[in-house]
Amino acid sequence: MAGASLLMLLDDIAAILDDVAAMSKIAARKTAGVLGDDLALNAQQVSGVASERELPVVWAVAKGSFFNKLILVPAALLISAFIPWAITPLLMFGGLFLCFEGFEKVHHSYVHRKDKQAEITEKQVIEKSAQDIADFEKKKVKGAIRTDFVLSAEIIAISLGVVAESSLLSQFLTLSVIAIIMTLGVYGLVAGIVKIDDLGLYLTQRKGEGHIVALWHKMGFWLLASAPYLMKGLTIVGTIAMFMVGGGILTHGIHAIGSQIALIASLMSELAYVGGFLAAITPSILNAVFGIVAGALAVIVMNMIAIIKG
Repeated sequence: MAGASLLMLLDDIAAILDDVAAMSKIAARKTAGVLGDDLALNAQQVSGVASERELPVVWAVAKGSFFNKLILVPAALLISAFIPWAITPLLMFGGLFLCFEGFEKVHHSYVHRKDKQAEITEKQVIEKSAQDIADFEKKKVKGAIRTDFVLSAEIIAISLGVVAESSLLSQFLTLSVIAIIMTLGVYGLVAGIVKIDDLGLYLTQRKGEGHIVALWHKMGFWLLASAPYLMKGLTIVGTIAMFMVGGGILTHGIHAIGSQIALIASLMSELAYVGGFLAAITPSILNAVFGIVAGALAVIVMNMIAIIKG
């Protein structure tokens, strides 16, 4: 009898794990878009630090991301069980925060470009003292973890929608699997991106003769030359992703606007030749535009509050 009970227990566990694996695959596909934005955002968030400090900073942000998900997974399950209506407003608040941060970054960059006397690069700032370096890194890590929290919340919310009809145990296991895999995947890739220049330097210094070594050298020089442009591109893409993700969360929560965007995309799809392409990119563009407007309004409101308090 005991043996039969043990076999039944093992069979139940195997069935749960099989369900978790299947639902994790579905959730991973649904969150792939957010994962790409998460990658771009975090890669540009940790850029600008000294080369020898890049991996420690990425590791610090990764630990913060794990802590975010340690909070978000049980919080999502509790909210889903007791106050499911609160998920959308909370996500919208996070989306508005992303738009606010994105517009504030663009505004700050524009103001400092106009003020020639204030044109001090981040590298020059962190060269002043060890304390400056520590403060700069803390600011970078704090900002990256804050941004990660919003993106992680969206990933968890999307994943929760996939497993909404499953048992509590299956929900918990699926969300945990997604959280771990996404964090390892994103920050593993971020670590690889920020160390591209070091890889290029290593390849250029390889010793030997022959076509293979010459190929390594050429690849190394190409990586060294392209690394600054890649990081600059990621900074731009990361900022755009803030507006796209934040605006997308807001338009999804405001049904009237979301339905209008869907209608416009549907009309675009009817155009000859380029209809499919335009239908695919139109929602992202409109979400980004809405995110820019929302971010601008949020910055104006926060500045007005600061003036009133000051």
